[in-house]
Amino acid sequence: MSEFSLPLLGFAAWSGTGKTTLLTQLLPRLKQRGLRVGCIKHAHHDFDVDIPGKDSYELRHAGASQMLIASAKRSALMIESAQPELPDLRTLVGQLHVNELDLILVEGFKAETYPKIELYRASVGKPLLYPNDPTIIAVATDSFAELSQDCPLPVLDINSITQIEQFVLDMSQLSHVSPASQVRGYD
Repeated sequence: MSEFSLPLLGFAAWSGTGKTTLLTQLLPRLKQRGLRVGCIKHAHHDFDVDIPGKDSYELRHAGASQMLIASAKRSALMIESAQPELPDLRTLVGQLHVNELDLILVEGFKAETYPKIELYRASVGKPLLYPNDPTIIAVATDSFAELSQDCPLPVLDINSITQIEQFVLDMSQLSHVSPASQVRGYD
């Protein structure tokens, strides 16, 4: 499916299309199947996941260039970077514990070369990405009339999480994973 060490599939779209909403519906279904899924999300702005006043926040802001906070249930590594650009996807995948995962889902990184499902809603007012991106392998949409009859890619219903789940499983070559419920194909 890709050059990465395990299945990796992205969801690319313009802001406001519903990437996060779709993933928050898809992830529990994949977890129910017993899949261990890692996620990488592209943020277009400065962000902070730590809380002011907490020890880890204070240590990071005091000058730690890397801050790892861990408990028995969770750990988080925050790395301060002076790089002018976001690391590439390959670098970010390398930071995951890939030996503990079955699948990596990526939100964003639409300019990078890796297999993606485009999410398209005409109401967002932005053009389709697939005509200019050969790494897009399907289009999920609620705007079927906007797609050309010549669209060479599978077209999925963006509102059918079952259809998108099955496509992800098939494209990730994980379709043998037992379903949490009866799942129909995406045709």
